[in-house]
Amino acid sequence: MIAVGVIPDHALLISGHHARMSIRSFALAAAIFLCSTAALAQQVDRGDRPILAVASTLRNGEFVWVPELAPNGPALAIVNLETQRLILFRNGVPIAASTVSSGKTGHETPTGVFTILQKAQEHYSKTYNNAPMPNMQRLTWRGIALHAGNLPGYPASHGCVRLPMKFAEKLFALTKVGSKVVIEG
Repeated sequence: MIAVGVIPDHALLISGHHARMSIRSFALAAAIFLCSTAALAQQVDRGDRPILAVASTLRNGEFVWVPELAPNGPALAIVNLETQRLILFRNGVPIAASTVSSGKTGHETPTGVFTILQKAQEHYSKTYNNAPMPNMQRLTWRGIALHAGNLPGYPASHGCVRLPMKFAEKLFALTKVGSKVVIEG
C-alpha cells in the first residue's frame, strides 16, 4: 500500500518513492480524484414515487432531479445534516433530492437560513490548499458553500456541503445569487 502524507513545505510525499508534488499539482490530482468519485454518483429514476419518498431511499452519491414538477418559481434548498440529504423545492414543490457530505467533527456545517452570496463554476479554496470546489455557491464569507465533492457517506468536509458532481451542476444552473438555503441539524 502507498502511504500519502503532507510534509511541512506543503509538498506531497509518497513514501517509498520520495516524489514531491506542488500544491497546484496536488489540486489537479484532487480534481481528478473528485471526478472519478463523482462519476460513481448517479441520477435515479423516481418512478411514480414522490421526491420526498425517493430522498429517504437514496444511497450514497445518488440523486433524483425532476424540475418539470414545478417549471418555474423561486428555489429553496433544505439540507438536513442528520440524514445527509438536500431537498430542492421550487415554488414550494419538491423537485430534487441528493445525498450530501457535510462538516466533520471540529468543522461542523453551521445551521440556519442562508442566502447564496456568490457563484463560481470553477473555484479553489483559499483556506484548504487550493482544493477544487466545482460549482461553488457561497453561503458565508467565512468559507461555507455548496459545491461538488467527494461523498464518503458521512460528514467529512471542513464545513461545506458537498454534492454529487452532476447534481451540483444542475443545482448551479437552477439557482441564483439570492436563492435561499436552509441548513438544519
